Amino acid sequence: MELFFLGTGAGMPSKERNVSALALLLQQERNAVWLFDCGEATQHQILKTKIKPSKIEKIFISHLHGDHIFGLPGLLSSRSFQGGESTIEVYGPSGIKDYLAACLGVSKTHLKYQLVVHEVGAGMIFADEQFSVEAFQLEHGVTSFGYRIVEADRPGALQVEKLKALGVPAGPIYQEIKQGKNIVLANGTVLNSKDFVSAPIKGKVIAIAGDTRNCLSSRKLAQGADWFVHEATFGKDQEDLATEFYHSTNVEAALIAKEAGIRNLILTHISARFIGTDMQQFLQEAREVFPNTFLADDFSSFLL
Repeated sequence: MELFFLGTGAGMPSKERNVSALALLLQQERNAVWLFDCGEATQHQILKTKIKPSKIEKIFISHLHGDHIFGLPGLLSSRSFQGGESTIEVYGPSGIKDYLAACLGVSKTHLKYQLVVHEVGAGMIFADEQFSVEAFQLEHGVTSFGYRIVEADRPGALQVEKLKALGVPAGPIYQEIKQGKNIVLANGTVLNSKDFVSAPIKGKVIAIAGDTRNCLSSRKLAQGADWFVHEATFGKDQEDLATEFYHSTNVEAALIAKEAGIRNLILTHISARFIGTDMQQFLQEAREVFPNTFLADDFSSFLL
């Protein structure tokens, strides 16, 4: 898994940062890409990467402010001309269906693939044998969600040396043991699969917050996560502005991360007021509260 940031700015694009869009790359897990928000010119950003729009499987929209959705109709339209034939599912707050219906309808856009739009509320919104996704309502000027992605635990590693020590030859029997089957050898020896497979590998937990001010729901969203992506529109000394405009500071995001017991924090949705050398101080202020903090730039990549 990999988090790839396509846009990390707040409100409107700047020379340094495009508006919000984040890709979760799941090539090994399901040969797919999940997109979180789709601000203006997201498809232009994708053109500068190795991401294939045809691989986009799901798009999760945090809220309906323009800097998070204005790129969505264009991306969906262009995908029809880029080999995209598989279904895309879009998840977002109430109103996302009307928005897409209006944009695609008025422009007479015909998609060559099935588009399924889910208007969601807080709670579990998707689950299969690999992943589950839960939505948490945050505090913003409009309905805004954070999404908690939980990877299912994976089977432990086969302890090949133990099998070899018993004279068990390599072959289909190894796969059967890893699948949890107990095996009876020709000499009558019973091999209990749990004795030859290590403990399950704990799945990753990724929490991605939409725009929000400092709130309890953000802590619940992030609780125990391996990676937590949180907005940091304002700086350390701008808490009043952050509260007034339903956003967060860098230090507030770090406090949430500390209290939620996460492993890694990534700051994004950075105001254009912070440029150049200002960013080092901006990051350091957060690290003084939560040392394992990283700052996302456009095209930043984090292997999970």
